[in-house]
Amino acid sequence: MLWIWLVLLYGVIKGVREIVKKKSMEKNSILEVLFVYTLLSFLMVVPGVPRAGGVDLPTMGMIVLKSFVIFVAWIFSFKAIKKMPISLYGLLDLSRVIFSTLMGVIFLGEAMTFWQTVGLILVCAGLLLYRYRTAERRGDSEKTAEKAERVEVKIVCFALLSCLLNGVSGTMDKVLMQTVSSTQLQFWYMLFLVLFYLLYIVFTKTKIKLWSAFKNYWIWILSIIFVIGDKALFIANQSPDSKVTIMTLLKQAGCIVTILAGKFVFKEKNIGYKLFCAGVIITGIVLSVAM
Repeated sequence: MLWIWLVLLYGVIKGVREIVKKKSMEKNSILEVLFVYTLLSFLMVVPGVPRAGGVDLPTMGMIVLKSFVIFVAWIFSFKAIKKMPISLYGLLDLSRVIFSTLMGVIFLGEAMTFWQTVGLILVCAGLLLYRYRTAERRGDSEKTAEKAERVEVKIVCFALLSCLLNGVSGTMDKVLMQTVSSTQLQFWYMLFLVLFYLLYIVFTKTKIKLWSAFKNYWIWILSIIFVIGDKALFIANQSPDSKVTIMTLLKQAGCIVTILAGKFVFKEKNIGYKLFCAGVIITGIVLSVAM
C-alpha cells in the first residue's frame, strides 16, 4: 500500500507548506511569492523535459485547464492565509474533503464503503464542531482570543473557494494520471502555471520586486517541498488501487501540522479545542482507511 504512505507524506508536506506560505508573505507580496514560487518550482522539474513529450492534444488541453484551476485556487488560498490565523485556515481547509469526495463519487464512479462514509461524517463533524463552543467555557481571555480570530466573510469565502478548486484539481489528477506519467504532468502543468501568473502580472500591470523575492529563503523552501509533495501525490495517483475518496481523507493529516504551527510558530489561541476537532477528524481518517 505504498500509495497510502505517499499520500500521507503529501498531507504532512501540505501542512508544512501552509506555514511556509504565511512566513514567506511576511517579506513579500502575494503575487511576488506566487510568481517566484511557481517559477522556482518549474525550474526544479525542467531536468525531466526529455521525458515530458508525447502528450496528445486533448490531454494537453486538460492539463491547461488543471493549471488554470490551480492558478485561481492559489490566489484565493494565499489571500486567505495572509489574512487569517494559520490554525483556522487549517480547519477550513478540511472542507475540501466534502468537495473532493463528492467529485470522486459523482464523476469517477467511486463507491464508498460503510466505514468510509462514517469517516467522512467524522471529518465533517470535526470541522463543524469548531463553530460550536459552549458558552460556559468562554472566559474573558477566550472571548478576546475568539475576537482576534474573526475574519471577514470575504476571506473565509476565499478559503472555501480554494478548497473547492483544489478538489476539482485532485479529481483531474486521478483522470490525467491514467494517460500521462508523473513527470509529464508535473512539467507541463508547472509551465502553464508560470505562464498564467506572468500574464496576470503583465495585464494587471502589477509591480513586483523580483530580486527581493528571490532573496526570500522561505520561497525557496516552499518551492522545494512543493515539488517533492506533488511528485509523491502524482505517483500515488498512478496506482490502480488508489481512490480519490480515500486520498482526500489522508491528505487532511496536514491539518495537525498547521494547528500546532499556530501554537508554536504564530502564538495563536484556542489551540486545545482545535486539536480536539482535529482528533475527531483523524479518527475519521483512520476508520476510512483501516476498516
